[in-house]
Amino acid sequence: MDFFKYIHAVGTGPKGNRDLSYDESVDMMHQVLKQSVPSEQIAAFLLGWRLKPETIEEFRGAISACDEYITKTEIAHSIELGYPFDGKAKNPYIFPLVSQILEKSNLNLVVIGDDQQPAKGGITIKDICSKLELAQNTHYFDRADFFPQMHQLTDIRRKLGLRSAFNTIEKLPHVAQSESAITGVFHKPYVKKYVEIFSDRYRRFALIQGNEGTPELFSKGRLWIANNGEIDEFIIDPEYYGIHYKKSWETITLEDSLDQLKNPSDEYMKLARLNAAVYLFVAQKASSVDEAFDMLAP
Repeated sequence: MDFFKYIHAVGTGPKGNRDLSYDESVDMMHQVLKQSVPSEQIAAFLLGWRLKPETIEEFRGAISACDEYITKTEIAHSIELGYPFDGKAKNPYIFPLVSQILEKSNLNLVVIGDDQQPAKGGITIKDICSKLELAQNTHYFDRADFFPQMHQLTDIRRKLGLRSAFNTIEKLPHVAQSESAITGVFHKPYVKKYVEIFSDRYRRFALIQGNEGTPELFSKGRLWIANNGEIDEFIIDPEYYGIHYKKSWETITLEDSLDQLKNPSDEYMKLARLNAAVYLFVAQKASSVDEAFDMLAP
């Protein structure tokens, strides 16, 4: 279909806008990924699509199109961690410490990175993975290698300078064909939305009120697990496990983030152990977070 019809569908205002069908969303995404239309039209569509806003059916169609371009490499016994591609700005990452704790637990961590995308301007997964030696059970996938078509849209997205539907679509590409996945969510209304978009791609799918939208728990929050059409909710409180880590509210540099990973405090290691316990529970390698936390005792 003429791409301008898609721009018209999302960019004519409340009275004229309409939702795209699943098949239209697939076709739209193919044209965007191939960049067979001018970059100005792609940017215009992304802005209108966000303001319309996007539907579950549109997200699912776009993700289905993405699947046709992704080169997948199966990692057995793995959990995919869905991080935002705009990075973390105020706290260090914790997954490298989590993977160290999980080395003897037969659970592999899958993380995905790329160049920084709009709009936070934080430190990215790629920044960390390119400068830190990772444990053997951490599998880093660079999007420039397994999904170059999405990587090549970085310049257009940076010129637009705003969050778009891509910020949601890209978080869980299922590149390692993991059976389990967990991603971060800010607000409870988004939980049902994410479950409807992603849960049927995994045997076990979870969301957590993670730090800066990541799947990393730094303070008291909720964990949601999709379960046969229902959503189970759990409260996870670090203080219950004797953890008193104080998260930062100041901007952190890459050097500071790396230093905290190379020289972690006792409290930070305890927090890593709790996150490791959450991942074991999500992957059904423990019957509860409590059981997993005890299993991981040093």
